Amino acid sequence: MAETDYYKILGVEKNATDEEIKKAYRKLAMKYHPDHSKGDKKEAEEKFKKISEAYAVLKDKEKRKQYDTYGANGFHERYSQEDIFRGFDFSDILKEFGFGGGGFFSGGGRGGGARFSFDGGSPFGGAGSRQKAAVKGEDVVYELPVTIQEVVSGTTKAVSLRHGGGTETVNVKIPKGMVSGKKIRLAGKGQPSPYGGPAGDMYIQAKLVKDPVFDVDGYDLYMTTSVKLTDALKGTRITVAGVDGKDLNLRVPPGTRHKSKLRLAGQGIPHMRGTGRGDLYVEIHVEMPSKLTDKQKQLVEALAETGL
Repeated sequence: MAETDYYKILGVEKNATDEEIKKAYRKLAMKYHPDHSKGDKKEAEEKFKKISEAYAVLKDKEKRKQYDTYGANGFHERYSQEDIFRGFDFSDILKEFGFGGGGFFSGGGRGGGARFSFDGGSPFGGAGSRQKAAVKGEDVVYELPVTIQEVVSGTTKAVSLRHGGGTETVNVKIPKGMVSGKKIRLAGKGQPSPYGGPAGDMYIQAKLVKDPVFDVDGYDLYMTTSVKLTDALKGTRITVAGVDGKDLNLRVPPGTRHKSKLRLAGQGIPHMRGTGRGDLYVEIHVEMPSKLTDKQKQLVEALAETGL
């Protein structure tokens, strides 16, 4: 199957400037727009769709770069037909030609932009009853700072969203386990569609703030605590504070080395989906005295004589 050559469709070279691309589209749009074409209306509409798609890709710097890099087939694996026209307003050029109401494009969309009349739900579908299905607005991502304690227990936070010239405050429920990078969707809270379609979605993405006690790796937590040299040698039991404030009993086995990690299973962060929790790892720091008393020196010397 032959690849679509957008440059050939517009009749320009691969190194064509933005102005040359716009000029070529203007000339072809004037010739093939269904409201102006004197030939076969159906054929003209199909040609107009193709040149409009080519213009939408080549006029956009990022889409053009992707097209030049991966070719038509690779490009269409990354961009759907709706993606091609998302965020692109044809009204800035069509109004120069006097194209208005009805036909392949129609005005009156939110933001004043022109919009496609889709055939069968696709701007490049076959013949059939025509219905207007304008392109959805852009999705946006809002990075929300959360503490480890909020992620462990779940919480509700007020988020201020900007819409046009105004601000909307939304209470967002943060589920347990929403660690950094995890997202929740707020339907319809994204950017408005330039073609009068539904607004995009907003994705609230968690970003854990630095905690003075715990480090995080996925759903696992890490902390440090200190024990005396004698406790590390003979073994002991200590109490550490868990992330939810509860006291946890930890056994330090005899002969524990400096910076050994001991695991408290199921005392980490709850999984966002499903059951269970991560683990809490406690790194043991063995305290080494900087000075010894006379008695301590004698005891150490006695230990040394035993081969310890």
